[in-house]
Amino acid sequence: MTAPATPVPLAVDPTIDTKPAGLWRDTLTNVLRQRSAVVGLVLLTILVLVAILAPVLAPFDPDKAIVGVDRLSPPCIHALGCPADKPEHLLGIDSNFRDILSRVMYGARTSLAIGLAAIGFAILVGGAIGAIAGYVGGTTDNVLMRLMDVILAFPSLLLAIAIVTAAGASLVNALFAIGIVSIPVYARVVRSSVVSTRENDYVTASRALGESSLGILLRRVLPNSLTPLIVQATLGIGGAVLEIAALAFVGATGDLSRPEWGSMIAVDRAVLFRAPYVILAPGLAITLTVLAFNLLGDGLRDALDPRLNR
Repeated sequence: MTAPATPVPLAVDPTIDTKPAGLWRDTLTNVLRQRSAVVGLVLLTILVLVAILAPVLAPFDPDKAIVGVDRLSPPCIHALGCPADKPEHLLGIDSNFRDILSRVMYGARTSLAIGLAAIGFAILVGGAIGAIAGYVGGTTDNVLMRLMDVILAFPSLLLAIAIVTAAGASLVNALFAIGIVSIPVYARVVRSSVVSTRENDYVTASRALGESSLGILLRRVLPNSLTPLIVQATLGIGGAVLEIAALAFVGATGDLSRPEWGSMIAVDRAVLFRAPYVILAPGLAITLTVLAFNLLGDGLRDALDPRLNR
């Protein structure tokens, strides 16, 4: 009787990675393939670094008037021909004898922090409302969504101004006002995702195994409904930065002497044609910030859409 042949092991190419690609690695790869996401991420990284390192990078104190300079002095850059005996101010001096570059750097801290905090508040509240409405359905869904429709019926900026006016002009009240007017957007996004996710087979299987409704919602439904929420949140932060600048421009944030981009434009708007560089610097900072978040949001949307990444 012939002995069975010994199986010959297959040769494995050492250049091939046999480990399954992780979800996070695949997602990051898809994001980095999107040029808009890369550009937005680079711009956003620069803005965040400027905000964090403002005490180190800013050449002057943003709140103190500089002695020995002229009011509304134009930018002075020694490398571009400005006399060496004059102090160097890369973006010029504002109407209160303060260095514009230093105030723009410190303003990044305020604008980015308010944008992130306001959208974080809106996501927590709006996400909870949308998750409950989408999962429970019925009368609860109708009541909660009609309340969201009432808020959406008002222009967001006008409603935010009304909330701040009623609560009092301050930066904290402006933060909550922006968060409140943003709640319906995230509630509707989460509700839509939860409604489509709750009918999947793995949710039905979990329900059949006796898992509680709260457990199914938190461990099965919500984790699979985060993609549109992440994209919307990224886009929403840019909108929040723009809204906080608008509220600061109309004086709804209280102290206009605080280094904040909208306040800088509001204080010196009367000298727009006399010294346009005073308005141009904070205006350009707002534009770049909103552009960075919009580019990153568009890139995330394209990268996380399974129909575009087959």
